[in-house]
Amino acid sequence: MTNSKRATISFSIMALMLMIVGFGQSWNVALTIINLCLISAVMSMGLNMQWGYAGLFNAGVMASTAIGGLTAVLISYSPVTKAWSVGGTSLTATLISLLVTIIAGVLVWKKMPKGSKRSWSMTAVVLTGYGFMRFFYEQATSAIEAVDPAKTGFLGGLGLPILFSWLAGGVAAAGLAWLIGRIALGLRSDYFAIATLGISEIMISILKNEDWLSRGVKNVTGLERPVPYEVDLQQTEWFINMVHWIYGTAEDGSPASAAALREAMQLSAGVVVKLCYSALFIVVVLIILGLATRALNSPWGRMMRAIRDNETAASAMGKDIISRHRQVFIIGSAVIGISGAMLTTLDGQFTPGSYIPLRFTFLIWVMVIIGGSGNNLGAIIGAFITWFVWIEAEPASIWLVSNLDIFLAETSPLRLHLQEVAPHMRMILMGLILVLVLRFSPKGILPEKAPDHY
Repeated sequence: MTNSKRATISFSIMALMLMIVGFGQSWNVALTIINLCLISAVMSMGLNMQWGYAGLFNAGVMASTAIGGLTAVLISYSPVTKAWSVGGTSLTATLISLLVTIIAGVLVWKKMPKGSKRSWSMTAVVLTGYGFMRFFYEQATSAIEAVDPAKTGFLGGLGLPILFSWLAGGVAAAGLAWLIGRIALGLRSDYFAIATLGISEIMISILKNEDWLSRGVKNVTGLERPVPYEVDLQQTEWFINMVHWIYGTAEDGSPASAAALREAMQLSAGVVVKLCYSALFIVVVLIILGLATRALNSPWGRMMRAIRDNETAASAMGKDIISRHRQVFIIGSAVIGISGAMLTTLDGQFTPGSYIPLRFTFLIWVMVIIGGSGNNLGAIIGAFITWFVWIEAEPASIWLVSNLDIFLAETSPLRLHLQEVAPHMRMILMGLILVLVLRFSPKGILPEKAPDHY
């Protein structure tokens, strides 16, 4: 079966399952799943660029996601003026101390001859600089975090439209990837995976504990939306008329009609808002898909696959392996950073405690493996399947257990046990799907199409 037929069948089945959720549960639930799947598709395409194009085992996906989410806060949240007034000067002094330390260290390293004297001088410069930075930094953070800690306690952001943060999140994640690449690229694949996972844990730990920057585990809420609010929609004339037209609700003044109208408006408002998010996310997915496919089919993409398949031969042909790996690592991380900013936009809040590197890195890898590494459409269908199962496994299991009356009595120990373990069925199903795909389609649902030549 060709990939085009596989793709048509896969996306058709996925659409059917989403329609079943829409009619069986609610369209709000179905659209929530679709939006999360679209964000996951962006994330999956970013990882697919790193692994599918170049064979880089990146276990630090959550670092790029979290940086993208933090960027959404720093771009869109209004600046906390009082926090800047009490801590801005000390933070500036911290930054100046850092720059002076770096400059002094570079001068000592370059101007002094190699030997113990240079080593002692470098140690003195670093310790002195660290002392000044620590002094000013503690002053700044203590003052900032004391500013109305129940509501703010951090610096805030620039107060710009949150859509700008999507691009900025990609740039920030790319900058972090460049730094990681300078440190870790060139290591053997297993060591590189360990290094990226460790750096991811470090980044999440920083975001959880640096309250002056991200509010830590207190979370940042109330971020501006790029779409209308449900309350505002329910007061708009065109929306009210649309609800009347769809539901045919008669305004006869009776309590039943008024209650039905309110419920219809609330449900419809949620659907319209989620549809607006879906439209924005689909645009991003299509843009990234188009650019990623173009890059994959270009000479650059063929070169990356040649490096992935045989680094020794590519190096013998004069290719700079580490430099090319750095390129694709930065590009893939930038795409993941965009998805992190999109996720924070959808949630309307930034919650560092929800970023769990091991769990969610595993899920993103499952998306790429199930869909087919090296295939961008495969990364998208893998994201849809994975998130759909992850979200729907629990309610489906609970529904199934609750309808076992004909087999098990209400007080049956087995029935009670199944009710307890039903919420954990998502882990079993994810493992089962992964095993089945690897057994019957080792290259994924949509395998990578082998190029005619490099």
